[in-house]
Amino acid sequence: MNVDVLARAVELRRLRQPFVLASVIWRRAPSSGQQGSQAVILSDGTVRGWLGGACAEPTVIIEALACLDHGQPRLLCLGLSDGRDRNRSPALGQTDEDSDGLRSIAMACDSEGAMEIYLEPNLPAPQVVVIGRSPAVDAIAAVATAIGWDAVIIDDGGQPDDHERPELVRTSLDLSSLTIDQATAVVVATQGHYDDVALAAALGTDAGYIGLVASAKRAQAMSDYLRTQGFGDDDLIRISAPAGFDLGRIPNREIAAAVLADLVARRAEGQLALDSAGVSQERPEEAVDPVCGMSVLVSDARYHTLHDGSDYYFCAAGCQQRFEAEPAVFVS
Repeated sequence: MNVDVLARAVELRRLRQPFVLASVIWRRAPSSGQQGSQAVILSDGTVRGWLGGACAEPTVIIEALACLDHGQPRLLCLGLSDGRDRNRSPALGQTDEDSDGLRSIAMACDSEGAMEIYLEPNLPAPQVVVIGRSPAVDAIAAVATAIGWDAVIIDDGGQPDDHERPELVRTSLDLSSLTIDQATAVVVATQGHYDDVALAAALGTDAGYIGLVASAKRAQAMSDYLRTQGFGDDDLIRISAPAGFDLGRIPNREIAAAVLADLVARRAEGQLALDSAGVSQERPEEAVDPVCGMSVLVSDARYHTLHDGSDYYFCAAGCQQRFEAEPAVFVS
């Protein structure tokens, strides 16, 4: 276990940044990666930690970014692994993949080592930001955390001890201090105290959902007021009011259940999820070593040659030397 890497992973999760936690779970010498080695791989391909050498790292990065795209973990087998590859031995430079997320990549570099790396994508969980101070606020946060969502309570002017979950409470309405994205629902339950201020702050964010816990009459009055403050139809249409499924006059805990049920239904329909722009950044350009077939990241490639007007990139000096000695063999 690498404590520094895990601490970085915790911080990235707090900041709602997508990443992959990569762990070496098996290796065969000679291999620079050691069993238990770990790294986090960011959505732009940046690696923090240590997994293996020059041949392995570009492939791990490319496979990790694929994990972020489809959101599923993957067991990556690099090199022939003494039968551990389910008796499959793809040709050098080729890959094979089972439906269960196992991916084998044969390596053709000078090293005879092999590794198995578990890639675990971490995407931001849905988040609920509840604004106000009432039993409904605490109930909504409690139900959200119970189903595995992130929750934050904002009580402008209140105190954490005024709530059932003080560890979730912030006392500033400055939403810029939070990471609010398309996977975030902002629920205003201020009970008329500062509905307009809270809704104005929510409309200034990228929240995928904004809801107001209020009666239909008060919700309409608030909409009319916000229009006088310069908010237009494009803004007001973002506000769902009353928030949640309208079940009439029900207790606070049932209001919380109605709100979360609506949010879960919306998420099942594809809302409250990061779009591709929220996860994928500009991906590093990839090339294929014409000698061994391994992936090479162009921006990091140390070995490069120009032949007949075309660029060729290599994972190691040995591959470049073999290519330059007989380029026709590898170009064909």
